[in-house]
Amino acid sequence: MATALPATAAPCRLPLSQRRPPGTTPLPSLLRAPTFRCYSGSSVACSCSPRPPPAVPAEQRGGGAGQATSPEGTVRIIAVVGQGTISPIKDTPWEEVMRHTADRLKWVDEGFEMLVFTDNSIEHDNLRKELSCCDMLVNVAITNQDSVQCLINNSKDISNVICFQSSPSLLNKLGGTYVQYTGEEDMFGKLASIGKPSVTKESAEVLKTISNAWERHNSDDIRFCLLVVVNAYIRPVAMLKNLRAKGLSTLSCMIKNCGPQILNCLFDPSCRKALQCLNSCSPTDQVCNYRCIASYESPYLEAFSLCVLQKNNCLDLNAEIPNKPNVIPLTMFRERKLSHEIAEDLFVGWLDSMEWSWRVAAGQNPAYDQFPCQYQLFYRGKAKGSFWYEPVFQVKTLEEKLVWRRRRYRVRRASTPGTFYFSVLDNGVVSKEFWTIVDVAEDFSWGLFHYHGAAQAAGLSYTGAVLVTPDGSYPDVDNPRLASALEKCGIKKWELYMVDNSCCMGAPLGIPEGSKLHHQISPGKETGVLQRRPCIYLQQQMTLVTTCNVEQASSSPM
Repeated sequence: MATALPATAAPCRLPLSQRRPPGTTPLPSLLRAPTFRCYSGSSVACSCSPRPPPAVPAEQRGGGAGQATSPEGTVRIIAVVGQGTISPIKDTPWEEVMRHTADRLKWVDEGFEMLVFTDNSIEHDNLRKELSCCDMLVNVAITNQDSVQCLINNSKDISNVICFQSSPSLLNKLGGTYVQYTGEEDMFGKLASIGKPSVTKESAEVLKTISNAWERHNSDDIRFCLLVVVNAYIRPVAMLKNLRAKGLSTLSCMIKNCGPQILNCLFDPSCRKALQCLNSCSPTDQVCNYRCIASYESPYLEAFSLCVLQKNNCLDLNAEIPNKPNVIPLTMFRERKLSHEIAEDLFVGWLDSMEWSWRVAAGQNPAYDQFPCQYQLFYRGKAKGSFWYEPVFQVKTLEEKLVWRRRRYRVRRASTPGTFYFSVLDNGVVSKEFWTIVDVAEDFSWGLFHYHGAAQAAGLSYTGAVLVTPDGSYPDVDNPRLASALEKCGIKKWELYMVDNSCCMGAPLGIPEGSKLHHQISPGKETGVLQRRPCIYLQQQMTLVTTCNVEQASSSPM
């Protein structure tokens, strides 16, 4: 039975982001989630300003999403990490990870300030002063007993304390209520209702969301964990607060306008599974929600989303394309000033020599850039001035099936060469994105494309970037030009996910007959890239065929 739909006045969740490898768009799931930032700092004393007012229950909050303002005052966060401790994110030091998280919090709201300390400065007056006026304390990898005791002594008056990979003696606290760690269930353990039983259920849901996100071990989800706590217990976060149903008004809108679509979805097994799956996710967890959408995509789910979200906006959602980070496009290529025509040629890439323009080697967004076997097809259409982007990618569903997906984006030139507007109707929801060609190697051996996007009717905003190559292999990691391109996007190498390009046979490629490719510039045989790679590429393909055959055989019944 599908219970994801309006059952009562309980928060009704809709299908979320149907985003994809840059080229798949967020579908509103009965949920929603964002990406946020904080300010990284050193051990510099702050002068405590009046704290923001206490958090208001979600159903009583107003305002729209996508606003990167902080009208309700600064939110002060202190992060203390174990000196010299290493994170599971490609063995990056925790101190570096948390400082970068602080910087990225600022992209979302200038009012989010996070100072990062190591526990060897635990006795310093600066840290004690900051702890006395902060709204949240985040303990990461704290196991030294002296540090543990000092943090316990200096955090008694802090209403929100969350602890990751730290001593069990350090207790989590949300809204002034302790959450006791027992070492059971998830990383936070069982919720102990010490004090206020009425808030236990809400706190348990928050902790589950944080725990699931943290365990995915990526920078976006670490930032997301902090935003969830801020939104629930300190003050509303614009990108999170209006991603819930509005109670009876939502239910009334859905029944009045979308009755047939709701019934069709409930009676269709795949659509019903999608809604049930979405209801198991936090409304603000894009990664969880998108897995549900990608796994159970169907025409009935598309019709449901088109009616409830896109046409009637029953959840009363809104979102704007983020304007941070501000990424500057490439200005010169092969000693020529970048024009709109040359920029489009860079997108078209290898399509004249291969069946695709580019293959994605790595991506930054944990929800949308990590699909296996991502192919990019860029081409000029038959109509004058038309340009199209079709991503083709593989999805491993929750039922362990491998399926291919394909989307079709209309692409328009923005005012500055190297920047473009993308739009698509994906699973019933319109997504609009702003893409930037950050850099492309002179020999077309790699390229870096950044995007900002939003699905307004789904209340979702997002950012990401893809590193592309002719064959999907990762380029030279020590390339200074690539390092500079990533820096322009505010991306660290350790944030990138390697795309699994191991079993990619049978991709539904091809472009419409009569399409046009390059106008002024192309990879060309003179680049030598294909000459340098053919043997390696052929060996890779033969290995992949063998590997995939073995995997298929091992999964077949005896």
